[in-house]
Amino acid sequence: MPTQKEKTIINFKKAQSLILKIIKMMDDDKYCIDIMQQNLAVVGLLKSAHQMLMENHLNTCFKKAFETRNEKKKKEMINEILRVSKLINK
Repeated sequence: MPTQKEKTIINFKKAQSLILKIIKMMDDDKYCIDIMQQNLAVVGLLKSAHQMLMENHLNTCFKKAFETRNEKKKKEMINEILRVSKLINK
């Protein structure tokens, strides 16, 4: 069974492949709706990869930071998560 990291990489590779397909579709003047559907598939793959990255970060780096007594580091980690969360919602 693939690890979380391997699953994330698979999503990025699938997205990369679809982007190349979309570019070819554009070059070949394919039907707009077909291109948009492929684009949405890429968006879905990237969102999924983002979620996997976030879960991994929370279960490793974030967890490790919160096991320390370093309040400054804890606050930095919280601010990082908030900053990235705001970006995904733009």
